[in-house]
Amino acid sequence: MTSEYDKAKKLGDRQVHRAFAEGRYPYLPALDDLLEPGHAEYPVGLAEIPVSMIAGTKTKGRQSAFSAEFMPILDNRSEFATKWNALYEAQMEEGIRDPVKVYEYMQRFYVQEGNKRVSVMRWLDMPLIMADVIRVMPTKTEERDVKIYYEFIDFYSVAPIYEITFSEEGRYAELAEILGRDLTAPWPVETVKTVRSAFNRFATLFEPRHKGLLQLTSGDAFLLYLKIYCLDSVLNDSSSVIEKRISKIWRELLIADRNDGDKINLVEDEEVLGNSARAEAAAGSGLRMFLKGTPKFTSERPLRIAFLYDKKPEESSWIYSHELGRNYLEQAYEGLVETIRYDGCMTDEQISKAVESAAADDNELVITVSPAQMKQALRSAIGHPKMKFLNCSVNLSHSAVRSYYGRMYEAKFLMGALAASQADNHRIGYRADYPIYGSIANINAFAIGAAMVDPEAKVCLSWSTIKNSDWREEMFEEGVSVFSGPDMVKPQMPSREYGIYRYGSDGRIYNLAAPVWDWGKYYEIIVRTILNGTWEARELTSDGQAVNYWLGMSSGVIDVIMSDKISYYSRKLVNTLKQAVCAGSLSPFDGELRSQDGVIKAADAPRLTNEEIITMNWLNDNVIGSIPDVGELYEDAKETVQVSGVKAAEPPAEN
Repeated sequence: MTSEYDKAKKLGDRQVHRAFAEGRYPYLPALDDLLEPGHAEYPVGLAEIPVSMIAGTKTKGRQSAFSAEFMPILDNRSEFATKWNALYEAQMEEGIRDPVKVYEYMQRFYVQEGNKRVSVMRWLDMPLIMADVIRVMPTKTEERDVKIYYEFIDFYSVAPIYEITFSEEGRYAELAEILGRDLTAPWPVETVKTVRSAFNRFATLFEPRHKGLLQLTSGDAFLLYLKIYCLDSVLNDSSSVIEKRISKIWRELLIADRNDGDKINLVEDEEVLGNSARAEAAAGSGLRMFLKGTPKFTSERPLRIAFLYDKKPEESSWIYSHELGRNYLEQAYEGLVETIRYDGCMTDEQISKAVESAAADDNELVITVSPAQMKQALRSAIGHPKMKFLNCSVNLSHSAVRSYYGRMYEAKFLMGALAASQADNHRIGYRADYPIYGSIANINAFAIGAAMVDPEAKVCLSWSTIKNSDWREEMFEEGVSVFSGPDMVKPQMPSREYGIYRYGSDGRIYNLAAPVWDWGKYYEIIVRTILNGTWEARELTSDGQAVNYWLGMSSGVIDVIMSDKISYYSRKLVNTLKQAVCAGSLSPFDGELRSQDGVIKAADAPRLTNEEIITMNWLNDNVIGSIPDVGELYEDAKETVQVSGVKAAEPPAEN
C-alpha cells in the first residue's frame, strides 16, 4: 500500500528534477549561508506563522532532505520516512501540537527544529503553523528591501501580522492610515484579527487568478483594493462580487505593478498640442471643420462637464481661478461645451453625491480640482467606467482618473531671478502653502533663479499651513523686504501680499510681478482632445500607464505678469529667461545642484527628469527653512498633504 510519504516523495522528486532542468538550486536554502557574522537576534515568542512564508532551513543539516518546496526526498525505507508518516498521522488524528522553532529574516522563516512538521503541513496545504520565532535583524542600509523590512518591524510592533508584505516603501503607513490607525500605538486585538481575516480572504481570491501575472504582492493589491472599497466589504461581500471588483481595478493594479520609474505617462506641451493639431489637420482646417465629420457633440448635444469644487470660488483664490477657467471654457467652444459646478465637495459622501448627479445629467467629464478629492474620484471612476475623470494633482498614478498640473517651477525660476534683482540685502521671503508634490520644485527653482542673479541670495522659507507661525515677524527679523507671496488672492479678502512684492520705506506694499495660471487655456487644450477624438490616443493610453498632463509656459497655461514700476532691464531679464525656458534651452535644474545637505547632481550629469523634479524632497542650499511634517499643519491642510505630500529627505549619515 502506498503511504502518504510515498506520494509526497514522488512530488518532491519531480520538483528536484524540474529545478535541475531549469538551472535552479533544487534543495532548501539555509539561512546560515545568507547571514554575515555578528548579526543581531531577538526573541519574538510564540506566534502562528503562514506556512507559505517558510522559505528554508536554519542550518545545512537537513538541507538536502527536502526539495526547495519542502517536499521530502529521502528513501522511502529510511527512519526519516517513518517519522514523517507518524507526524502525518498525528496531524490527521489530533493535530500537531508542538511548535516548530524558526528564525525570521527579512519576512521569511527558516526552520531550526521541526522541518518534518513543516513538510507535513505543506503537503496538507495547511495555512498556519505554531512557531517559536527568533528574529534576525539585517544591518540597516539604504537598500529598498531593508528599508521596507524596517517599516514592517514598526507595523508588526502594533499589528502582529506576518502575512501582509509590500514591495514599496511607505505602504505600511498607508495601510494604517486607511484603517484609521498609525504605527506607534498598538492596534486593538479585534482589529488585528479583522485585518488578518480580511487580507487572507482577499489573498485567497486574488492569488489563484492574478498573482502570477503581476510582480506586486498580495499586500500591494489589498492596499489598492482598500483605497477604493472598504475593509468590511472584503469580509461581508460574496466571493463573486470581490472577484468582479478585482477585475474592475485591473488597470490600476497594472499601474501599481510598474516599478521602473515610468508608471506615470507625463504628457507635455508638444505631445498633447501635437496630437490635437494632427487630428484637426487630417480632417481639414480647424476644430469646427473636424467636428462636422464627427457629430458626437453638437450645439443640440454638447459635451457636458461637471466641475467639483471643495470650496466656493469666493472663499478660495485657487477655486476662483478654476472658476474663471470654467467660464472661459464655455465661451471658447461656442455652445459645443456646457459646464456645471458643484461647490462644497469636500467629503467622500459629498463628492459621490455630486458625481451621481452629474452622471444622471449625462455629464461625460468630471473635473476635481484638489488632490484631496482623488480618492473618491477614483472610487467614482471605477463605478462609472464610461465617464472621464480628471484630478488637479501630480504623481497620483491611476488609470481611471487622469491628473493634470503645470510646470509652475518654470515661472517661479523667473520670479526668483527678478526678486534677487530687487533685494538689496540678499534676503528674500518665500511664502509656500502645501508641502506636496511639485511645490518643492517651485521653491528650489525660485531659489536657483535668485542665486543666478545674486550668488549671495538667501531665500527665507515659511509655510502658510503651519500652526502657530508669526511669519511676518520672523521675516522682518531677518531683514526681508522683498517677498514671494501667494500667486493669487481670495476674492473676498483682497490683499497686496501676492506674487513678488516689496515693502517700501514708507511701509507701503509695491507689487512687482506674479506668476499666473490660465486654467481656461488648460481646460481648452484638454477638452479639445475629447472633441477631436485624441483623448484615447494610443501613445497616451498604453497598458500599465497613468496619464498626467504636465504643461508649462510653452503651451500658454502658465505665464508671468510684470508691473510697469520695475525697470526696463528687469523686464528684459525676465523676458530673456522666459524665451529660453519656453524654447527648452534653459532649465533651473541643469548643471550642478546642491541641497542643504550636499551635492544632489554633478555639473556634467543630465538634466533632472520630470519624475525627479515632481518628487523632490530636498531644499536648495540657499534656502533657509525646512519641509514640515504633517503634524505641524492645520487640520484642513493635513488631508491634502496625506494624499499628495512629500517627506523631507533624511540627511546623509555621518561617517
